[in-house]
Amino acid sequence: MLKIAYHPIYKHPLPEGHRFPMEKYDLLPQQLLHEGTCTNHNFFEPQKPNDKHIVAIHDPEYYYDLVNVTLDQRAARKIGFPLSRTLVEREVLIADGTIKASEFAIKHGIAMNIAGGTHHAYTNRGEAFCLLNDQAIGARYLQKKGLAQKILIVDLDVHQGNGTAEIFQNDDSVFTFSMHGKSNYPFKKELSDLDIALDNDTNDNTYLKILKDTLPKLIDEQQPDFIYYLSGVDVIASDKLGKLGLSIEGCKERDRFVLQTCKDQSIPVMCSMGGGYSADIKIIVNAHANTYRLAQEIFF
Repeated sequence: MLKIAYHPIYKHPLPEGHRFPMEKYDLLPQQLLHEGTCTNHNFFEPQKPNDKHIVAIHDPEYYYDLVNVTLDQRAARKIGFPLSRTLVEREVLIADGTIKASEFAIKHGIAMNIAGGTHHAYTNRGEAFCLLNDQAIGARYLQKKGLAQKILIVDLDVHQGNGTAEIFQNDDSVFTFSMHGKSNYPFKKELSDLDIALDNDTNDNTYLKILKDTLPKLIDEQQPDFIYYLSGVDVIASDKLGKLGLSIEGCKERDRFVLQTCKDQSIPVMCSMGGGYSADIKIIVNAHANTYRLAQEIFF
């Protein structure tokens, strides 16, 4: 069965007019249930994990400043959300959703988190709507539990996974691959193990050819025993914060190729949703829902 991490806290109240589409975290599971892609049995609620799993990745002083809401104002502003205990609790639960989904992926081949993909969170700071790096936390958890040794992070959000790159910059056991918009945020990029920076308005055909030429070779070279997939839908042409030119169908074909490749290679894959900022919330929800539809079609 496809297992999906979801908690009502994922939809966090924001000031009116905030550009982050927080409502998608309620609308996406509703859509999946409405259309019959999922039932209530597919969903599980994350809980607060042991702090040791978080400080295995994040600097303890930074983490406890978050938990106690004592982060200095300049650092808090870079996060982009008003800092509060509830917001931090939300991020901690998202991290646990990814931890538990990682274990479910080992059992069932794939598992998902309705939220997550918080790849702009560094070891000792957060930025751009990211406080804690959920996939980095999940990767280290699997390694410490002896459930995986070599991990590949496939980050196809429109923005470079700068925090993930920094966290694993001196760690050969986790290979970071980011394919993103060249002129998108972050304007100062970090060095992933493999970065592919795409020109503005890159279309479906160009994008998919690059991906299909790259991912199988990468898997063959690195021989990962677990893959994290960050399936941001901000690659779509209508996205307000992205500059690429993919159609919804192109984005779906991207997901199909990644998931089918994982299935064919018998490599467990855990998916975090990442970004999506189209003006029409229906486009965001439909594009994210495609990832779940394909997971059911390919793995179950």
